[in-house]
Amino acid sequence: MTSSSVTTSRRGLLRLLAVTAGIWGLSGPIAANAWSQARGAGQPLTQLRIGYQKSAVNLVILKQQGVLEKRFPGTEIKWVDFPAGPQLLEALAVGSLEFGLTGDAPPVFAQAAGKDLVYVGAEPAKPESSAILVAKDSPIKTLAELKGKKIALQKGSSAHYLLVQAVTKAGLAWNDIQPIYLAPADARAAFEGNSVDAWVIWDPFYASTELALQPRVLTTGTGLSSNNSFYLASRPFATQHPEALTVLFDELTRADRFVQQHRPEAIKLIADFSGLDAGVVSLFLQRRPPSPVGPITPTTATQQQQVADTFKKLGLIPKPVQVADIVWRPKGVQLVTAKTQ
Repeated sequence: MTSSSVTTSRRGLLRLLAVTAGIWGLSGPIAANAWSQARGAGQPLTQLRIGYQKSAVNLVILKQQGVLEKRFPGTEIKWVDFPAGPQLLEALAVGSLEFGLTGDAPPVFAQAAGKDLVYVGAEPAKPESSAILVAKDSPIKTLAELKGKKIALQKGSSAHYLLVQAVTKAGLAWNDIQPIYLAPADARAAFEGNSVDAWVIWDPFYASTELALQPRVLTTGTGLSSNNSFYLASRPFATQHPEALTVLFDELTRADRFVQQHRPEAIKLIADFSGLDAGVVSLFLQRRPPSPVGPITPTTATQQQQVADTFKKLGLIPKPVQVADIVWRPKGVQLVTAKTQ
């Protein structure tokens, strides 16, 4: 049998095993055997560096449970924490990571800057998980009253797109406001010190501030931004190790099911990792819908293209981008995940 025939045979077996695992919700011996076959089908995966944030619930659960170290025997798993998506994708683009999770805006800015990365998966929309906050005694009551005001946000983040949409809904132009670009920790300090008039932020920073300061919520993302979450990978990783993505999606979906079915245990794992109060974790999980992981759907891709087009129209990215150009389409590997029920 030729080497190409061996590779084809192994990939065929992997597809069968992956589909079987997806149908029956299995992640034990069958999936482990699939990974063993996958390692023989291509270049060995010697390391897997994963970028994540405190909001990346499924990844945090996997990290805390030590699942991937068992699922990828012989592979060094490294976890790297980031304050926000733009910083994570910069690391991904320069080869410091293989895989990570961000909100909707960071990949658009990365693509516009010519970064070589690909969308490989997504979680369902979470519009309630982001908000525009003002102090509880702020005179600002409506979105229109943001005109001329200083608004803190992480540039190039999902909060950026939420603010763009809110400003448009209020009938304002982008230059009618004063965006103050700050990372979440610095933005929190500015908000507490009344150095800014409003803050656009996501969970768990949103939940933490809500419980500590009792700010008023001017708006959430509902009706303004889907707030989709995307898994991205370096192109070499996606191309050379598609079977590893099958395993990752399977385990990420299993982690989400754990969060839904074992909430107290999930809260403790996340709190232990993040240092956040259990009450904060509980609050932000309450607004987080079930979030199994799967490939990019046409609907999600269309929503993401709208994000890109909006930023280009406002001149916030230097050139138009076609999201579909960097949506990874695996060849010969069926990406499936465990059943959510």
